[in-house]
Amino acid sequence: MKVGFIGTGNMAQAIIDGLLKTGTVSKEEVFVSSGHFENAQTFAAETGVHACKSNQEVASKSDIVLLAVKPKIIEKVLKELKEYSQKVLFISIASGKSLTDLETALEDPQASIVRVMPNVNVSVGAGVSAICKNEAATEEQLQQATIIFEAIGSVYPLAEADFSTFIGLAGSSPAFIYMLIDAMGRTGVLNGLSKQTATEIAAKAIMGSCQKFLSSDKNPWELVDQVSSPGGTTVAGVVALEEAGFIPAIIKGINTTIEKDLEMLNKK
Repeated sequence: MKVGFIGTGNMAQAIIDGLLKTGTVSKEEVFVSSGHFENAQTFAAETGVHACKSNQEVASKSDIVLLAVKPKIIEKVLKELKEYSQKVLFISIASGKSLTDLETALEDPQASIVRVMPNVNVSVGAGVSAICKNEAATEEQLQQATIIFEAIGSVYPLAEADFSTFIGLAGSSPAFIYMLIDAMGRTGVLNGLSKQTATEIAAKAIMGSCQKFLSSDKNPWELVDQVSSPGGTTVAGVVALEEAGFIPAIIKGINTTIEKDLEMLNKK
């Protein structure tokens, strides 16, 4: 499986790093291009992959072309690659660009296209990605794309219409989790701990709780009950958070994110 990358930004680097570390592909099977050839050369020298002088060269040498460019230029890039519309699988990670947008840019509704929405945690190999394909792409091609993104985290097949919901749940939610870690850390400082110690404790407590939930067959509220002893400290804190509107605030934050994404899509 020869994989080409157009763009060598943070997301492309994270994906390539994951592919090489997991042995999904070898460095000889990866081709990269950038808006500035020097950037591709530098990245290739650091990783051992192949630097290409143009996007067309990447496409000519690849079975799969992953478009890791900014949404505002992806259609321009695709127009340059029209001659390869029946020769490669295109994978787009550009937010706000639908499968129809990509087909239109290629001027070929029969081009094989997969759209993926990865979140920022791919940079540490713990990403969460939504994936969908157009009608022309085969199930085998969808599986190939899935394998690429499983090298950097978890992948969830979703209808494209559900991508806005995914953005709320996984795309924007890291910011909300960081807010929670910071709030917990500040509470630790208020009670005498250093900020570094308090935030590290908070982050590891959250990480451990997530691991416990994912390995359990219980729903989240059952685990809340499990930790909450009658008349104890935890249940007192749970009740205080409920009185402060903790759950409605989270729901409002995620829903507002979803609504904003839908609004931006409708303005195109």
